[in-house]
Amino acid sequence: MILAIDIGGTKFAAGLVSAAGEVVAAERVATPRDGGAETLWAMLADLVEPFSADVKGVGVGCGGPMTWPAGEVSPLNMPGWRGFPLRARLAERFPSVPVRLHNDAVCLAVAEHWRGAGRGSANMLGMVVSTGVGGGLVLGDRLIDGGTGNAGHIGHVVVDPEGPPCGCGGRGCLEAVARGPGLTAWALAQGWKPATYGDAHDAGPYREDREVTARDLARDAAAGDEVAMAAMRRAGTALGVAIASATALCDLDLVTIGGGLSQAGELLFGPLEEALRGHARLDFARRVRVCPAELGQDAGLVGAAALVLAEERYWSAG
Repeated sequence: MILAIDIGGTKFAAGLVSAAGEVVAAERVATPRDGGAETLWAMLADLVEPFSADVKGVGVGCGGPMTWPAGEVSPLNMPGWRGFPLRARLAERFPSVPVRLHNDAVCLAVAEHWRGAGRGSANMLGMVVSTGVGGGLVLGDRLIDGGTGNAGHIGHVVVDPEGPPCGCGGRGCLEAVARGPGLTAWALAQGWKPATYGDAHDAGPYREDREVTARDLARDAAAGDEVAMAAMRRAGTALGVAIASATALCDLDLVTIGGGLSQAGELLFGPLEEALRGHARLDFARRVRVCPAELGQDAGLVGAAALVLAEERYWSAG
């Protein structure tokens, strides 16, 4: 079994993954909003402890930025870790097995290529559209890392040079336009008043003191709210433009899209396809297919495990 770890902005997950890519057991806890480096490490250590016996390797997906392959991580949503030597600390904890770490969006893309919607595709881009927009690139049936491990980071392809500022310091990046929090902020600025908010168990009338999410936006778009529908078109169009550019550059067969916003279905994928087909005009680019990711919440663990289990395709470092 492989110990797989998935560290993101909303959750820490750990579990055991079989050689066939099946998650045998897993536990998840909410990502702490505060806490110092050692507090976060102690929480992770407690989470992995039940899965630590007789593992054959450790695979990790973690939010970035990070140094790769050294695995010193500085996740944007976890200020307690800045340059934290996560790979080295895990290697100390598991000294006799390989420990491999990559960006969490890369691991999601790897999972879809290995065991999800991308099976059989030698040239694909796996995307995540959630609190951020990230991706991983597979060409010639192998993960492409790039010089610093950041190849495939489609979230910072510019789709509108005059668009909103991005957290990276640029302007008009796909992430600035299409990420969930940015999209809800845009809709609120256009006068959107959510009909409800929250999950089914606590949904209620909109209050300005309650944070709303892209899930609320998608719900209202499905109900016919004009501003919410315009927001989804805005995101879908930006995604289509970025995918058209990536396809022209990389000669892709397939793009898979996961993450919370992908659950909006046709509200997102409809304008995405329209924009993509309007911009991907070359014959080779027209053949690209876009589909939802398949693996859901297990994808991060499956992709992290693949760094060890399918190293000939997904791990090029030492």
